[in-house]
Amino acid sequence: MIPDILIDGAAVLTSDPARPYLRRAWIEVAGGRIASVSETRPERIAEGTRVLPGDGRLVTPGFVNIHTHAILSMVRGVAEDMGFAPAYTPGVPHGHDVTPDEARALSRLGALDALCFGSTLINDSFTQQDTALEAMAETGIRAWGCGRIHDVDFSRVHLGEWRYDTAIGERTLGLAADLIDRFHDPDGLRTGVVLAPHAPDTCSPDLLRLVREMRDARGLRINTHVAQSRVEVDFIRERDGMSPPELLDSVGLLDDRLIAAHCIHVDQGDIDRLGRAGAHLAHIAKGNQTHGHTAPTQRLRAAGMRLGLSTDNMHADMVETMRWALATGRLQTGKVDAAWQPETVFEAATIGGARALGLDSEIGSIEVGKRADLVVFDMNRPHLRPRTNDLGVLVHTAQGRDVDMVLVDGEVVVSDGRPTRVDLAAALAAAETAAAALWTRARDEHSAMQAR
Repeated sequence: MIPDILIDGAAVLTSDPARPYLRRAWIEVAGGRIASVSETRPERIAEGTRVLPGDGRLVTPGFVNIHTHAILSMVRGVAEDMGFAPAYTPGVPHGHDVTPDEARALSRLGALDALCFGSTLINDSFTQQDTALEAMAETGIRAWGCGRIHDVDFSRVHLGEWRYDTAIGERTLGLAADLIDRFHDPDGLRTGVVLAPHAPDTCSPDLLRLVREMRDARGLRINTHVAQSRVEVDFIRERDGMSPPELLDSVGLLDDRLIAAHCIHVDQGDIDRLGRAGAHLAHIAKGNQTHGHTAPTQRLRAAGMRLGLSTDNMHADMVETMRWALATGRLQTGKVDAAWQPETVFEAATIGGARALGLDSEIGSIEVGKRADLVVFDMNRPHLRPRTNDLGVLVHTAQGRDVDMVLVDGEVVVSDGRPTRVDLAAALAAAETAAAALWTRARDEHSAMQAR
């Protein structure tokens, strides 16, 4: 097959342990897949092959961001300083407030944020996901996710009330089933569903068992918040007489198909339990530290938990997230050691994320036969020189805005740092309008409640 694209002589970080770094290589892409990775230039370049310059470039696999809330871009610049998740906080827009049009605008913004920073797949969860997955996929990113499954009445949680209603659980589980039928594409991988029970405190044990039954029947994976707050841990201890990881274990959800986000407030028993299960940690290094906490990532990883990275509702720069994750691990041990190096967090951001989703045979590394999900960094910038160690430079000094080009399935979806499929200016304007409307309604509602 004649190559569609040739990346012409770039440095390559592959995430393939057999040859992790190539100082200069030529990558041929054909039919959306990686056709060859050679350290010598092809003798002949076929007419019609698009040649992308590699000189001064660094190519990596697309980042796999395993836990996001794209629509929550609506609370950007505010949620970071609230000290608690928006769903639990009065006076801010909440998921049940978002209209379909607002969901479309804000989810597109979140997807563009991730894509332009080098994520080729995001695993998203929030409300209005039928609209959101479609809008995100239109940008060219692989849009995976699910509406949040819960049977708590979310219109009361931010008021400190946990009221469960089986009708709510049936509705949210039914919406997830509809998403599977409409969007789950295990062949093309452009969209997919990972079931998302919101959290142990917003789901009753009975609902969690129903989620497990759907997971098993449909062959899916699970993405949920685990021990993200002391409120959650104390509530589950009072309601169920156990910790959140113990609850997930008791209902059959704690295994290697689980993506557990946060895992901050866990004791050694929880850590051992999560590790034995081989669950995947969605490590939200920046988000956790912004709120004054860290997950015990060193201990979780040593116990057997598998490491992936995610940005949650922060901006979606996975390069910066790698840096925060590296610093977190070193702060926990108080030293620099061989167990927590740039390759640790780079692996987590790429093949580790793919592995969490069960997609590591298709994406997450630059290997012949895999899908051509590639990120091209422009290293011709002062903060990225000298290039003594490209991996070290990437993790310690690069930024997502150093991304020049992104390919998904061999299609160039970001060029010169800008999306190719959508009108960026129009997308930004629509998201600004949507966020302004949501904040106006939230503030008006909060003022009315305070006046009562």
